[in-house]
Amino acid sequence: MSALLTTEQLAAFARDGFVVLPAFYEPAEVEAVQRGIHSIIALLIEQHSLAIEQTDFAPETFDAGYQALIAHDRALGGVVYDAVKQIPAFIRIVASAKHEAVVRHVRGTNAPAIAAGGYGIRIDNPAEEKFRAGWHQDYPAQLRSLDGLVFWSPLLAMTDELGPVEFCIGSHKDGLAPVRERDSDNPDKTGAYGLTLADEAVRVAKYEKSAPLTEPGDLVLVDFLTLHRSGENRAARSRWSMQMRWFNFAEPTGKKLGWPGAYAAGNDLRAVHPEWVVE
Repeated sequence: MSALLTTEQLAAFARDGFVVLPAFYEPAEVEAVQRGIHSIIALLIEQHSLAIEQTDFAPETFDAGYQALIAHDRALGGVVYDAVKQIPAFIRIVASAKHEAVVRHVRGTNAPAIAAGGYGIRIDNPAEEKFRAGWHQDYPAQLRSLDGLVFWSPLLAMTDELGPVEFCIGSHKDGLAPVRERDSDNPDKTGAYGLTLADEAVRVAKYEKSAPLTEPGDLVLVDFLTLHRSGENRAARSRWSMQMRWFNFAEPTGKKLGWPGAYAAGNDLRAVHPEWVVE
């Protein structure tokens, strides 16, 4: 597994701060996660005795019933969000030997690690701004190590209407960007969602953008310092994607700090890196 990326893919990652690896996961791996989601939705419909018809499982419609579920009670969407990250098939992907091999290969390290609290399945609902991720780098929201990688993979085919992730090409080369801890335009956003880039418009305008349309099984490998944001979901269906983060224990900043977590671990950026937080 030492050469999962081609020379061209490695060069693209180093140049752009992200790279798309088509058909990285086996169809059966992805389908097992989709089946788990379908089952959780069915269990909640049954538990609450809801008059929601859920079609039989199919990979293309694995989330059948979910829109009706959150229309009935939006809080049930939070129950689904917390539950799906515990699906065994998903955890097997998170901790897969292929991921470990990619970290070793891309970072040239013998000390790869999984970021605790740094994995889950995002559910971006249509026209829901509160939990949409604005322009950000993953390190301030995750910490652990500057030398980190995001493994991002869709669970349904991305379209422009679903709002694919948008990247600032080559932005990782400019290092950490100063942030504010509150989004003044969206005061209901808290924690990692509340982080906003200082001088965001000027900073982001410097870069060309890319929003690749990917398929289930594809992997987008992203540097922890690459600026990116969630697209706006204008479709009638939620956007489901797997997010899994690994890092390098041997990176000097992470070693010095003791590899702390951020918001998911009860910390905030100011406590660890006050020098990168502006008023």
